[in-house]
Amino acid sequence: MSKIHAFEFLAERPSTGFDVAAVFGNDATLRSWVLHALCGDADVTQVEGESTHWSDLRDDLATASLFDLGEKRAIIIRGADKFLSDHRAKVENYIAHPGSACRLILELDAMAANTRVYKSLSKDHLLVACGSSVDTKQGVTAAGRRKFLTGYIASRHDTSLSKGAADAMVEMVGDDIGMLDTELAKLALYLERGKKIDEDMVRDLVAGWQGKTVWQITDAMAVGDAAEALRQLDKLFSGGQKPISLLPQIAWSLRRFAMATAMIEHWERSGRSFRLEDALAAVGVRPYDMQQAKTQLRGLGRTRARQLLPWLLDADLRLKGTHSADGRDRFLLEQLVVRLARRDEAETDAKTASVSS
Repeated sequence: MSKIHAFEFLAERPSTGFDVAAVFGNDATLRSWVLHALCGDADVTQVEGESTHWSDLRDDLATASLFDLGEKRAIIIRGADKFLSDHRAKVENYIAHPGSACRLILELDAMAANTRVYKSLSKDHLLVACGSSVDTKQGVTAAGRRKFLTGYIASRHDTSLSKGAADAMVEMVGDDIGMLDTELAKLALYLERGKKIDEDMVRDLVAGWQGKTVWQITDAMAVGDAAEALRQLDKLFSGGQKPISLLPQIAWSLRRFAMATAMIEHWERSGRSFRLEDALAAVGVRPYDMQQAKTQLRGLGRTRARQLLPWLLDADLRLKGTHSADGRDRFLLEQLVVRLARRDEAETDAKTASVSS
């Protein structure tokens, strides 16, 4: 066996004749799907890595199932990061000489490629990477993720999805596979038999059921009303939305304002005459959203609009790193909203505000 990414593993279902496997990565939905695929109809025992000791596990690993239905019994160690850290030498020895009674599966949030466990598993057993963000080291590309959406996930809901629609979903919802799967399930309910989900459908419907509150947040930030922006954000949190999935939704419109501002400044340097609508239309604002987008961009002002891209990038990196834990992720998103709503100076820039409407 060898290392494989979840996109390829789930789509192709290669032979799973392994004794030890590690399923690792930050996408919980992918890990869950892979674990289900690995175990099949086997008798499964699950233990928690936080509280399990090797002495508890040793005898269990030597005990076969009386009801194996043709498959080896599987023992899954959930959240095995601490378990592996505490019992690394024992795990290394077991990987080198695994038992024949059952299979051992480690589920981890992360796994360093320079460890003996990683190298041994990739050489003699099975490693399945479960990250959904673009990462060439893990074999995740935008094209590969798009193929997984249009193939595996679309087939789960007995529907079909265009490439443009897949890209639009990632742009609006984020790259969390669980969120994408949920949104695609909703879209499939609206689809007529034999039709394909296209980009227009994604943008219309996803914006319809999620976008209203996000637009209200953007409106509040544009006029400097941090309290209202936080109230609307709290509604989304109360509805079960996670910060990691909300940031792309908020960033979707803000990125367009940043690009429109950059375009305006380029045209000004070139001495070109323009209307504000020209810049907003060029970055994808539709006619029926134009007036609201103009109001929001003017409210943000040029000073803040210039900073949108670096602020959003910083928030994205922190949400996937230092602020990924529950509580810290919400704090980061609330901090970003307050930052964007702050009116430290006369930010309704004269050059932007004076552009003809």
